[in-house]
Order: sequence, then C-alpha cells, then structure tokens
Amino acid sequence: MFKEKQELTLDAFDIIFIFAILTTIIYIFRGKLWTKKGSMLSIFNNSTNDTLIIPKNTRNIIQKMHDSQKSVVIFYGSQTGTAEDLAFRLAKEGHARYGLSTMTANFEDYDYENLNDFPAEKMAIFVVATYGEGEPTDNAIEFFKFLQSKNLTFSNGDTINNRPLSNLNYIIFGLGNSTYEYYNHMARTLDTLLIKLGANKISKRGEGDDSNATLEEDFLSWKDKMWADVAKKMNLREKEAIYIPEFEIIEDLRLSSSLETVFLGELNKEYLIGKIKPFNSYNPFIAPVIESHELFFSGKRNCLHMEFSIKDSGMKYQTGDHLAIWPSNSNQEVDRLLTILNLAHKRNTVIRVKNIDPIAKVPIPQPSTYDSIVRYYLEICAPVSRQSLTTLAQFAPSKEAKKETLRLGSDKNYFHKIISSRCFNLAQTMQFITSELWTKVPFSFIIECFTRLKPRYYSISSSSLIYPTKVHITAVVESKFFPENDNILNGVTTNYLLALKQKQNGDIDTRSFEINYELDGPRNKYRNFHLPVYIRRSNFHLPHNPTIPIIMVGPGTGVAPFRAFVMERAEQMKRGKKIGKTILFYGCRYKNVDFLYKNEWEEYKNIMGDLFEMYIAFSRETNKKVYVQDLLEQNSSKINKILESGGIFYICGNAARMAREVNITLHKIISEERGIGKIKGNEVIRKMRNENKLFEDIWS
Repeated sequence: MFKEKQELTLDAFDIIFIFAILTTIIYIFRGKLWTKKGSMLSIFNNSTNDTLIIPKNTRNIIQKMHDSQKSVVIFYGSQTGTAEDLAFRLAKEGHARYGLSTMTANFEDYDYENLNDFPAEKMAIFVVATYGEGEPTDNAIEFFKFLQSKNLTFSNGDTINNRPLSNLNYIIFGLGNSTYEYYNHMARTLDTLLIKLGANKISKRGEGDDSNATLEEDFLSWKDKMWADVAKKMNLREKEAIYIPEFEIIEDLRLSSSLETVFLGELNKEYLIGKIKPFNSYNPFIAPVIESHELFFSGKRNCLHMEFSIKDSGMKYQTGDHLAIWPSNSNQEVDRLLTILNLAHKRNTVIRVKNIDPIAKVPIPQPSTYDSIVRYYLEICAPVSRQSLTTLAQFAPSKEAKKETLRLGSDKNYFHKIISSRCFNLAQTMQFITSELWTKVPFSFIIECFTRLKPRYYSISSSSLIYPTKVHITAVVESKFFPENDNILNGVTTNYLLALKQKQNGDIDTRSFEINYELDGPRNKYRNFHLPVYIRRSNFHLPHNPTIPIIMVGPGTGVAPFRAFVMERAEQMKRGKKIGKTILFYGCRYKNVDFLYKNEWEEYKNIMGDLFEMYIAFSRETNKKVYVQDLLEQNSSKINKILESGGIFYICGNAARMAREVNITLHKIISEERGIGKIKGNEVIRKMRNENKLFEDIWS
C-alpha cells in the first residue's frame, strides 16, 4: 500500500513540475504563439502587426524611407485627388509587378533640405498637378517655394552650383489642362529645377491632358514605357502581377452600427463626438438650405438656385469665392455595388480597416459599415479605369468573365468602345461582363480602387456685401443619356441637390429614371434640409477700387459669380459710391427657356444705367448659332479701349469649349486693335495675367 501511494505522489510531483515549466515557457514567449494572421486573437486586435517595424513620425523623407525600408517614393501634388490616386496606383503596380518596396508621400508632410542625402540606389517619382493659372496645388506650395528660393541651400550647405541632387534618380508625370496657357506648368518647372540641381532623369516626363478626357489613357501609355526604363535602370525582372492588399478588412461582430463610436458617414472625429467650430475643409459646417428652386426645366436639362445660411458658423466669404458641398452616393449605386459583391445582406455589419503596411494611411474613418463606406466615403460613381480591370480579373466569377475582363483591361480600343464611351463605373462594368455575383472580390480592393468622395465646388452667385450670412449657388443638374444601352451618367452632387430641392418643395420627380438619396444623412444630421459645406477662398474677386471697369464673360452657369459682381456694384451705387463700367457677355440657348436670372438684369440696369451693359448670345434661337466669343469680336474696339485704360477681364465657365475660344478671341482683339503681331499679343495677355488684369474661373 505504501509503495503504491508513493508512486502516485511522485507522478503528481512530476505533473506539477512539468506544468510549471510549460507555464514559464508560455510566459517567456507570450504574444508570439498565437499571432498568426487570421487567428481568432488577431481578429479582435486593433493594433498593427507586432512583427512590423513602425517608422517614427518624421518630416525627414530620407529617414522615413530608411526606417520603413522603402526603395521608391511617389510624391504627389494634388488638388482634387486625381494626382494622389495616380501616385497610389503607381506604388501598387511597382510592388505587384517588380517587387519594389514603394510608398506614397504628400508633399506637405515632409521637409526638403535633406534631399541631397537621397540614396543613389533609390528613386523618386513626382506626380504633379498644375492648378489655376500655372500654380502648384495647395499641398505642393512649400515644396516649390523651397526649390525656387533665391538662396536655396541644402542640409550640407550645398547650393545650386554644387549640383546637390546628383544622387537623386527621378521621374515626373504631370497633370494639366491644355485649354490653359500654362499647361502642365508645374511638372515642366519641376523637371527644369531638378536638372539644374543635378538630379538624374530615369524616364521621359509624362503629361496628362484633362481637357479632352484623355488623362487616363495618357497616364497608361506613359507608365508602360516608364516601367521599362525603371526596370533597366534598377536591374529589375518583372513578375506575374498579383493583387497585394494594402489593408486588412476585419468584421467586428462585437460592435453594433447603432453605437456612437461607429462612423456612419460622419466626415471626421469632430463630427462623431459633436465638436463644432472652427469650420474648415476638414470640418465643414452643416448648413441649412433656406431656399431652393429651379431656374429652368427643359426636357433633360434643369438648373437650380439654392441658398444656404452660414449665420451661426463663423465663416465669412468674399464675393467670387467658392462653396464646397459634400454629396453622398445615390441609393441605386450603393445597392448596385453591394449587391454585385454579395454584401447587401451585410450592409450594416461593422468593419475595421487595418493597414498592413505601417506607413499606409487608412483613407476612411473607422470603424464603419459596408453601407456607410460606399455611400459617404468612396467615389463609387467614377468611371472605371482600364488599369483596375487587369487586377479585377483575378477575382472574376468564371473563366469567361476573367477572359472578358482581361481583354477590357488590355485592349485600349475595345475598352473605349464598350466601357469608357458609356462612362461605366466599376459596378456597371462588372454587371456588363457577367450577370454572376463577384463574390471573390476583396473589400480591400474596393477601398483601394476608389478615391475618397470629395466635395464639389460651386461659384458663389451672391454678394457678401448684401448677403453676409447667406450663400447662393447656381447649378445645372447633370445627367447624360446613352440610349444605345439605356445607361445614364448622373452628376453625383447636382442630382443630390435636385432631390433635396424636390423634397423641400414637395415636388415630384417626373424624369424617366429613378434616383434617390438618404437626404437625412448619417444619424439624421442633415434632417430638415441641411448639407455639409465650407467656403473656399479664390482669387476671382472684384477690384478693391469699384471705379475700375470690368468685362465679364460667362455663358450658362458661368454667369454665377458675375450675378454676384453686378449685384454688388449695383448695391455700391445705391450706397452712393462711384463705380466703373460693368460689361457682361452672357450666353444661353433660348431667350424664354434657359435665360438665367432674366428679370434681375433689368433691375440692375435700372439702378446702374449706362454703366451696366449686357450682351446676350442665344445659340439655338435661330438657325445661325451665336456664341459669346462672336459678341466679343463684334465689340472688339470697346473691349480693347477698356483694357488699355486698366480694365479687368474675367472668364467663367467650361474650359474645354468656351474658355478656349474666348482666349483665342481675346488674343485676336488685342493683336488686331493694337496693330501688333501674335507674339506681342501673347506678351500682352501674359502681362495681364501677371498684373491681375485677367482672371479665369473655369472647369473641365
């Protein structure tokens, strides 16, 4: 008996001893045994992967690349998000095709005194948009100021004479609009600066033209040659391109979409926690719409007049500024995308978006839901790019669908015929390729495929002198019909505004297609007709001296800021101020159909008398089409005299058509009336721009 008991006691001791050893091992290696990607523990872990090296937050780009082990940096100067999107796509492609360790960089996030330390074995790509009259985008201003400074000096004391950037291998792609005089000016300027500083150009500069909708194809044709040059320079071998996600999508079943910590369309944390002022581009004001009506409705065209109150915002505007409005995507497009991805039944599931690369920025607030992300945060209605289809093909639901998707992605002409000519977005393209659901498409691809849903800008059509706490806008509702396939391309924001106007006035939408929106916004924050807005400053203003004569050219909704200009000058005259000659050239189709603010102009004429002149071009009133440039030419002598006396010339409207023709006509007027040649005529116009005598507020 004693022996048996002793054996049992020894066994128990052994067990306790072994247990103690195991416990010690577990303690020592804690956090490393169960961190395998996809395990249950990591699903609910919101931190980044412990094995990743998280670089320090620094404004030294050389240090950032070293810490994060990146070999290629793609800088972007972006105003509307297009250049940023192209930079991101280049980074993805370089990694997928050549295994390059890439990163994107916002110009304003870094300092550049240490560019002279850029490693010779690495490379920089610059994706640079030109904004306004040959200016850098807002986020690139300081970068260009530094490179163009008279006393340019780098961290080691080198100046331009020392060729301080001789180690910098670079490539440039520019975004511009050829209707502007300074087409792709910033990309060309940067190229010249870098060469002077001794940098090494790896491939020919690319230029994308937004004036005739070829920017995407310009980019695609340029990058193929560019990558070949890069591969040769860096001795790279191309591999099969596969999709490598930037983000991990984690469905957090613990959270309900009703929780106040979940983003349901709020633009930022301030919105979520209820913080108010100050209001700016990152924290817009939820403004009440106090008036909305249609200025005209004719068949497939209608135009809206809307008024917003900014009384309690603390925001101020100057006549000629812009109003930014944040839209949301329509119910129809949200449902289309979620349905084809087989996510409609999970639309309210809360998800977290986790960056796999520690320096990659998550582009949306989180946690959020599938529905909120595609409704409020992504440009899901944007035309699909041919490049994205090459990646999409990996997730096709069948061999036939994959074959068709690859053909669309590789055949430029076929893609144009089938997809781009109809302005299909991604979901429409997927529907066109096959009726099957695309259940294999990872949601990370969706987030990476689209840019962030951006605000749209509208020229303010009211005078701040008369309406300091009210902002008026004038907007044509955009819907383009493609009868060959029953597709309709709807302007995201203008149709949103129309839906709001219809609800506010109790109107019924009589159009042949259905489109509706969640007008009450996230958590009913936009209930009772509110929209998120902010004021964007412009340089498109009246002269401080009201006696200076002005000439304004603005057909269609291009007349919006000029309504404000004339309104203000009429008010100044009522208050006893002297004003200069005020001439408006306006154009529309028909006198009794789409003549904007027709009765108002007569009121201003009664106040201002001969100091206000208005010339109107009706392009469809008779068999002979008349445009604003025709009226300019008919009044060439008067226009030249006003400009010679110090008058200011303003243009507002469509860049591709009207603005180009008006600029040509203005050049002709100056050259012929002054008896000078084309070269000197160009010099006069350039001088007018430099001396703030010629302003343009135009769009593509």
